[in-house]
Amino acid sequence: MSFTLHGIAVSSGIAIGHAHLVSHTSLEVVHYVLPKQFLAEEIARFDAALLATRNEFASLRSNRPTYAAAEFDAFLELHQMILDDPLLSVAPREMIANEYCNAEWALKTQTETLVAQFDQFEDAYLRERQTDVTQVAERLLKQLLGQPGHQPPPARHDVETILVAHDLSPADLIQFKPHQYAAFITDVGGATSHTAIVARSLNTPCVVGLHHARELIREDDVLILDGEQGVLIVNPDKLILAEYKLRQSAWELERKKLKRLRTARANTLDGTVIELHANIEKPEDIVEVKENGATGIGLFRSEFLFLNRDNLPDEEEQFEAYRAAAAGMEGQPVIIRTFDLGADKQIKGAERVANNPALGLRAIRLCLAEPQLFRTQLRALLRATHYGNVKILIPMLSSVSELNQTLQFIAATKQNLDDEGIPYDREVKIGGMIEIPAAALALNVFARKLDFLSIGTNDLIQYTLAIDRTDEEVAHLYDPLHPAVLHLLSHVIVTSNKLGVPISVCGEMAGELAYTRLLLGFGLRQFSMFSAQVPSIKQRVLTTSLPEIALFTQKILRADDPMKIRELLDRLNA
Repeated sequence: MSFTLHGIAVSSGIAIGHAHLVSHTSLEVVHYVLPKQFLAEEIARFDAALLATRNEFASLRSNRPTYAAAEFDAFLELHQMILDDPLLSVAPREMIANEYCNAEWALKTQTETLVAQFDQFEDAYLRERQTDVTQVAERLLKQLLGQPGHQPPPARHDVETILVAHDLSPADLIQFKPHQYAAFITDVGGATSHTAIVARSLNTPCVVGLHHARELIREDDVLILDGEQGVLIVNPDKLILAEYKLRQSAWELERKKLKRLRTARANTLDGTVIELHANIEKPEDIVEVKENGATGIGLFRSEFLFLNRDNLPDEEEQFEAYRAAAAGMEGQPVIIRTFDLGADKQIKGAERVANNPALGLRAIRLCLAEPQLFRTQLRALLRATHYGNVKILIPMLSSVSELNQTLQFIAATKQNLDDEGIPYDREVKIGGMIEIPAAALALNVFARKLDFLSIGTNDLIQYTLAIDRTDEEVAHLYDPLHPAVLHLLSHVIVTSNKLGVPISVCGEMAGELAYTRLLLGFGLRQFSMFSAQVPSIKQRVLTTSLPEIALFTQKILRADDPMKIRELLDRLNA
């Protein structure tokens, strides 16, 4: 029987293959009472499973494959922290001893308690971490049951194989990559879940949030997965299968064609030069940046140097990372953002608890609250400017007082380097991120004090609409095409251009093909995105005439009906 399921597209591409089902370890375990003389043995069994799970994480970390996402280490660190939480590592032992119950039941009970605590968080991102808690608990439960980890058989070589699971953790995806699965699908998950991020980094088609796919699909069913539209077709008829094979061939041919654009300049049909830069997390990413033809680094997320470690990176370690990026780009611009820690990215041993971390002490607010930490990074950043075209970007500015304090820190750090005779670029450019509506509305003030600006669309949209897109209950309201968002974006770009201050977009909208011409129509001339997105965005730029899209752009700004806006956007991209 043929049927279609709709989910959330998180990694594009078309895959056609046979289903392979991965078993799901349910936390619905049997409860039984143990005689007193067996309690010590049961606690020892739990401790052994806990140690085995820790060793499993350590092995994953030490054998981290080269194709793993830069964020993979941070995901492992989060799962290790969850495993070490007393509710998972200590409370089950006490429950076994006090209630004479089996280890599996104790683990299930304490997991439910921990998940309930996450339910209390106001911040939607933290509430979504319930999934991570469940993934860690299931990994520990597998150890208790003598079934460590997911170990699917290798994908068949005679046919393409699509992995079907209720849920997959980032670690699972990394472990499954060598099996050469054509695609991944899961019942749960969202567009910004950790699993989705890893799937995109692996460049493997993936659809999540299908709800009951694991129950409805049988082993070896023929599947068509459209990672662009979030559609899964089960046991398609011959006509549908033939149509999607043609689409798949066309998609693969298009990818090959895009690679030929690597050395081409990103100029519009009317000759306007557009700069396409890449976002990176570590200097090693520069290899991929060059392979995809990006002409600079628009965003170096320096906070990833601080994650997944027991100690903080000192000045020399940071300097070497920034210097390597500067030298590696050989004179092309390298924009390094000061650490955006806080919220979902916490330094180990210095975790902060807040009712709503996304609105709390994070990014530049944390920098100013931890002056020694900030000075160390600024010294490393300024020293690196001597070795390439390095610029410094300040995240999450909301007030002029924050900016003035930051500039004072930079001036004082320059003076210290002068006193020590350490070389640096005295004309280093300082920029600010516009990701809070207050900064967008007070742009004139920031533009007068900064050398360049960069729009972080992810946060700007969420803060403008008061919607966290990681919250499945309101994710449908997260809308980059909301009139308020479009007017803010247009205002920031147009105002910056009038003032002669360079402006870029480094959020997800920069890498979304559907928005390229819209942003060009607003006046944007510099984009920064995942390096893998550069070729397709470049192709769209090369086929765009700015005079021809101007009228559509203005019509979109004047429209207030969501359906009308999308209709105009479709016509703009036709």
